[in-house]
Amino acid sequence: MRNAGVCCPGVFAFMTADMSIQDQNIIIVGAGIAGLTAALTLHARGANVVVLEQAAEITEVGAGLQISPNGAVVLEALGLGEILAQASVRAQAVVLRDYRRAGEVLRLDLIRYAPNQRFCFVHRADLVDLLAEAVHAAGVPVLLSHQVVSVTGAESPMVTMADGSEMLADLIVGADGLHSKVRMALGQVEDGFFTGQVAWRAIVPNDLGLVNEAQLFMGPGRHLVCYPLRGGSLVNLVAVQERDAWADEGWAHEDDPDNLRAAFADFGDDAQAVLAQVDQVNLWGLFRHPVAAQWQRPGLAILGDAAHPTLPFLAQGANLAMEDAWVLADCLATEANQNEGLAAYQFKRRNRAAKVIGVANGNARKYHLRFPPLRGAAHLALRLGGALAPARMVHQFDWLYRYDVTG
Repeated sequence: MRNAGVCCPGVFAFMTADMSIQDQNIIIVGAGIAGLTAALTLHARGANVVVLEQAAEITEVGAGLQISPNGAVVLEALGLGEILAQASVRAQAVVLRDYRRAGEVLRLDLIRYAPNQRFCFVHRADLVDLLAEAVHAAGVPVLLSHQVVSVTGAESPMVTMADGSEMLADLIVGADGLHSKVRMALGQVEDGFFTGQVAWRAIVPNDLGLVNEAQLFMGPGRHLVCYPLRGGSLVNLVAVQERDAWADEGWAHEDDPDNLRAAFADFGDDAQAVLAQVDQVNLWGLFRHPVAAQWQRPGLAILGDAAHPTLPFLAQGANLAMEDAWVLADCLATEANQNEGLAAYQFKRRNRAAKVIGVANGNARKYHLRFPPLRGAAHLALRLGGALAPARMVHQFDWLYRYDVTG
């Protein structure tokens, strides 16, 4: 366990007196990245926070995350920047490649053209661990084995647990993911639809010595991403395929590694070298869910995947969740009352989340071009852009990565 005590000065550095959520009792449902970050931001603004988690312990499956500057600034503002640096690998570049041809289609050189921004690769379990330790150091209770089965809002916000016990609060925050009970309490119950894509996720040893870059191989109806974790000792791999046969949502479905290798058998030598190392892999279906129309009402709010489930085509799920957590606390602390704070939170967050998710959805089409002349023309345009205006190719994403909710 890391010594999270160093985070405390940073966590409390932005607190001010006479805040509208001072001493308010807030229940957060869910102890994932969204819930733990919200616990820190709300506690630091003076609220009395309790986190409810249905699992018996705070754990995460083996998976990698890309933390971009818009998410990193939240962790830095919470005093966790140094710990994040120790737990992550700094990304030097993002490299786009054709699935069969050798060489690069486009190199986004982050060290040269974005030297003051933090792009990093981190194991999801390591990020959850450092957030959980910070929550513990801040004295915020996390109650495990507390499964919430229903939520009510309005004048007496209340959660009901599976064992029949109840808890009251001034505000209930849903950080409980895709099938959020708090989102249901807001009347936002929409079924997702299968996108026609499945994804495999695996972690393998970095026996190939892959450098600190995200490698993205683009092929017809498929793409593969890999990048290093934990000091470069491991490689995170995500592979997406378009197909009619669908799989359930969730990361816990194990699959045969040979199925993954068969789906990408025509990819080139670099991709095959990574795929050859996979001995355990998880498969899940990619379903698109709408961004919630209503993120709040008196006594209730949602954030992270509970508000805006994301597809893994822009690596923004965790980053958006951390943005949400900061803005929620800031709006509640600076507006005249809870209702105005919640309204301001939805106003500031919903359109941004919808825009980011829209771009992510579009990336799937760009990565998976099937018609060879179209794919060739698109890759040629990327090569020319990288050769003639490499800085512009990096800075075209400034609207996303330079967005600083802590500013």
